[in-house]
Amino acid sequence: MCERAKFVALHEQGLFSMSQLCRRFGVSRNTGYKWLTRYEQGGLNGLADKSRAPLTCPHQITGEVEQALLQARRDHPTWGPKKLLPYLEKRRPDLASKLPAPSTVGEVLKAHGLAQPPKRPARSWKHPGAVSLAVDAPNQVWCADFKGQFPTQDGKDCYPLTVTDAHSRFLLCCHGLTSVRQEGALPIFERLFQEYGLPAAIRTDNGVPFATQAICGLSKLSVWWIKLGIAHQRATKFTRVSLLLISTAPLTKARARSAKPALWKA
Repeated sequence: MCERAKFVALHEQGLFSMSQLCRRFGVSRNTGYKWLTRYEQGGLNGLADKSRAPLTCPHQITGEVEQALLQARRDHPTWGPKKLLPYLEKRRPDLASKLPAPSTVGEVLKAHGLAQPPKRPARSWKHPGAVSLAVDAPNQVWCADFKGQFPTQDGKDCYPLTVTDAHSRFLLCCHGLTSVRQEGALPIFERLFQEYGLPAAIRTDNGVPFATQAICGLSKLSVWWIKLGIAHQRATKFTRVSLLLISTAPLTKARARSAKPALWKA
């Protein structure tokens, strides 16, 4: 406002032309004439910044519509904007053309403290992160995976469960099951633990029965492993889980037991 007053004062002195004044103050001629016009109409107060808010708001709801929405909300406390609008269209045909959008109704309810807080989203458990595969001896880490089902001649699907040793790549087990439920996989791991001993960790993907949507992705099978002292390593989406190649020097039972002397006990 101070610069505008100086502009007007210099203009009244008549020492500079309008073009020179505008160049000196860094404004256009239209802006210069606007300041002079506002000074003539309102004096120094007319040089102050004016509000740029629109004088009218065509889409603003009327007080009658607002009161109708609030009353309908009080009559039906559990209804949201999507139910209140059709309700008013039937009850108040005279307001049908004046009803706002559902988002505007939500803002009105929120302003009057009638909006329900949003539902708390279901807690999602993040992936614990894949542990890098590092083995120095047999029977440290096993890789378990279902290799995809295929139909048999009797019309049923076969789900082959494969368990390999990550160090020697020895195929410990390849057993066909009728499903991926943990009831079928548990006896297989019982037999492997009795035959080869307990590994330090078992590495799987994030599918059933190794992982679920429960807390931290735990399943009955993985909880059973943890109780036995076996770490469960869950691979990420793009991590290779199983090692399919069988070593030319197979892992014997004696070598497997020597890797971990403590045998599983029922």
